[in-house]
Amino acid sequence: MAFWWPLLVLAAAYALCRLLLFLIPPTVPSIEVDAADVLAKEDSFIYIPRKGKAAQTDKVQCYEPATMKYLGYFPALTPDEVKEHVAQARKAQKIWAKSSFKQRRQFLRILLKVSSRDTGKTMVDASLGEIMTTCEKINWLLDEGEKWLKPEYRSTGRSMLHKRAKVEFYPLGVIGAIVSWNYPFHNVFNPMLAAVFSGNAAVIKVSEHATWSGCFYFRIIQAALSAVGAPENLVHIITGFAETGQALVSSVDKIIFVGSPGVGKMIMQKASETLIPVTLELGGKDSFIVCEDVDLPNVVQVAIRAALQSSGQNCAGAERFYVHNDIYSAFVSQVVKIVKSICVGPPLSGRYDMGAICMIEHSEKLQNLVNDAIDKGAEIAVRGSFGNLGEDAVDQFFPPTVLVNVNHTMKIMQEETFGPILPIMKFSSDEEAIKLANDSKFGLGCAVFSGNQKRAIKIASQLHCGVAAINDFASSYMCQSLPFGGVKDSGFGRFAGVEGLRACCLVKAVVEDRFWPYIKTMIPKPIQYPVSEHGFEFQELLVETLYGYSVWDRLRSLVNLVKMITEQNSTPAPGTRMKKRR
Repeated sequence: MAFWWPLLVLAAAYALCRLLLFLIPPTVPSIEVDAADVLAKEDSFIYIPRKGKAAQTDKVQCYEPATMKYLGYFPALTPDEVKEHVAQARKAQKIWAKSSFKQRRQFLRILLKVSSRDTGKTMVDASLGEIMTTCEKINWLLDEGEKWLKPEYRSTGRSMLHKRAKVEFYPLGVIGAIVSWNYPFHNVFNPMLAAVFSGNAAVIKVSEHATWSGCFYFRIIQAALSAVGAPENLVHIITGFAETGQALVSSVDKIIFVGSPGVGKMIMQKASETLIPVTLELGGKDSFIVCEDVDLPNVVQVAIRAALQSSGQNCAGAERFYVHNDIYSAFVSQVVKIVKSICVGPPLSGRYDMGAICMIEHSEKLQNLVNDAIDKGAEIAVRGSFGNLGEDAVDQFFPPTVLVNVNHTMKIMQEETFGPILPIMKFSSDEEAIKLANDSKFGLGCAVFSGNQKRAIKIASQLHCGVAAINDFASSYMCQSLPFGGVKDSGFGRFAGVEGLRACCLVKAVVEDRFWPYIKTMIPKPIQYPVSEHGFEFQELLVETLYGYSVWDRLRSLVNLVKMITEQNSTPAPGTRMKKRR
């Protein structure tokens, strides 16, 4: 006991110190970001976006989607201007690549402080979900990011026991990102955080439909970088249309794209000109499977959240609902009751359950999908209601809509909806549910609900998609230690997690001597140039010694191998061929 007592005291003291360090928060500088000019003014006029040839191409006009009030504009950058932004970022990255992880963590802590404390004042146009997800990403990088960017030692195999093998991770240079409009805060911060923490610069083209808020978030990033002494121009936000995005793809060292499959294919084609790596997240048509043994009231609430979150403008939202025949009627009845009570309107003008559709023309597309389903036999079970939209309201709102009697001949079950529509379809067996869920050109995510968790896991394991939630919706994305991405028309590559972080790196394989300088690589005499007449026999014995089927085969080959080397070493005049014995 006398021996263990000091060790126990030291262990307790260490644990106490760790606890105290945990309770004492690190010193994090505060930053000030002016948000006074971000919200629309009371006297702002209503802006109706131009379409087709009448649309402006030299300016990105900005308006508030819920009220259509005009905010202002940003320039649509030309290809030469984009190249200048990338050149500035590249120069800054060479300095930042040498920064310490301590400095990078301090940058993250400042962003975490701003995101978690000042959400009402500075996180304009950001939803609670994307703020939480971004905070989760920051916390994961703070806790584990450095570990996954340090050299990782690997097995050397039988033939290289005297060597040490490792993988090293270096910054790629300038990471480009072209991001969508549906989650403007997270879509800017997500690629930027991974890029900057791994030692890269970032140039992000924000969507023309979320330029105003994206450029405001840039103020926060700039202030945080300045506070830690990072080089100027490390992060850039650029604005514009397709031409701007194409110029970005041509200039950077990697491109991350979040958007539609059609544009994703064009991004790939452009990236092939410079052979840069590409990560594509191209949306989805996620299935939501409900077995007959579930807690129905709870699952109904999750289902409605999965369909209506952000007015359904969610790449990981549920767009196809498959409900077991035994509970189909009860499920539909409870969904109808709740959706009927949902009120739609401008979120800053009153207490509403759901806000606007970002683009006016998308409301028309949603209604066309509903009409196609009705023409093919579907029925509208219920629609939500509109609140006081005001005299200036146009078509920026779409009511939450529940469709029944749907099938896979309808566009609503095949095309990405990106809107507040719940199409509900019956299934009678697990096999049928799996077949229906896999009958899609998309493969981003799925949600499977069952009172038997093993059953839900078994179903999810047979669905061809990149992420799965068991008895939950989109919880995999809240776990930022996990990679996120899909298959098929949902794209490829991953962001988030170890896979996403290392995807921002040049991955270098390194082999070095384990016992240098005592044991070095030397070419065995039988295979030195000029090669001995026993060279081939030597290689055969070497292969069998290392990889022979049984221990006895390997031992026998080893004895013969040693014998051959001994004989070779005893011959005079190295480099000369032995005379053939007769």
